[in-house]
Amino acid sequence: MFSYSKNIRYLSTNLFLKKPVFPKKPKSKGDGTHFIDYRKVLCKSGNGGNGMISFFKGYRVPFGGPDGGDGGNGGHIIFKADRGTRDLSHLQSVIKANNGEYGMGKNCHGKSAPHKIIKVPLNTIISKPTVEGISKKEIIIELINDGEIFLAARGGAGGHGNRFYVSNEVRKPIKAEVGGKGEEITYDLEMGTMAFGGFVGFPNVGKSTLLRAISRAKPKVASYPFTTLKPHIGMVEYDDFVQIPIADIPGLVEGAHLDYGLGSSFLQHINRCKCLIYVIDISLGDYESQFDILKNELDMYKKGLSDKPSIIVLSKIDLVKELSIGNIQNKLIDTKIFPVSSRNMLGLEELLTYIRELYDYYNRDSSI
Repeated sequence: MFSYSKNIRYLSTNLFLKKPVFPKKPKSKGDGTHFIDYRKVLCKSGNGGNGMISFFKGYRVPFGGPDGGDGGNGGHIIFKADRGTRDLSHLQSVIKANNGEYGMGKNCHGKSAPHKIIKVPLNTIISKPTVEGISKKEIIIELINDGEIFLAARGGAGGHGNRFYVSNEVRKPIKAEVGGKGEEITYDLEMGTMAFGGFVGFPNVGKSTLLRAISRAKPKVASYPFTTLKPHIGMVEYDDFVQIPIADIPGLVEGAHLDYGLGSSFLQHINRCKCLIYVIDISLGDYESQFDILKNELDMYKKGLSDKPSIIVLSKIDLVKELSIGNIQNKLIDTKIFPVSSRNMLGLEELLTYIRELYDYYNRDSSI
């Protein structure tokens, strides 16, 4: 930016400063929307337009030949993987495509309806709907690459007009074809990968406060358990403009794999994260026991789930006088431990630096 004063030109250096890890831009206002990683949708493609029965009438041609045009084709419904789409909250329970227009006289065909293209996140799994106790989940396709498409419902073909049925035997047909019906198919859509990192912890241990501290997300924070009932996604932005999605998963309780405290649905969200970030309240003491219970719940839900890349975050260190992590660090040599205080912004930069290192390592050949 240039400014002029007394015929002297000055060059401002504000444009060349690096963007800090914690942006100064204010937090977004809560809009009441939630992160959705599963949807059941009914796809209704468009019907084809009917063909036309028409005969040409012109000057001195009162009884001309057939000139009924064909109907237009109905629109398809297509799911398309898109890198910029974050979740499935924009999907409606019923998705409809438009019908093709009817054929007209003078050999004019009806207009075909445009295809309805629905953008979905990368790694979206499309499967047939399951009936509990009767049918098992049957995956149809997983949209992995950006721009990959899946034809969910095919539109009906337009019907032929009476001009199509002219033959040597029938010179003036008085019949036309009805447009084909579009398909109606129900699908289950779920995100294979919800976020790179997901917070795992008991209720009221500071997960939402931590997400508010490291991103512009604004999950509800209160002093009672189960404040968070649905996942929230925050984008952690770095000074080279790389953004890493981190998910605030609702708190787990002991016995979550048996669906205590809606645990099975919360564990399903955790299964869709690439990296596990255990958030443990150090002010409660016995943090080794907290970690063991959480890890056991994950393995009881799905064998090997706790084997994913992991980080341990000891939250609320501002509430303890002395901090000793030697015992748990000796027990978990391969797992990094970060004591933090989200309220006082202590230890967050070291945590975010290590998350970036993991992100770069596991995305060497592909991006999330």
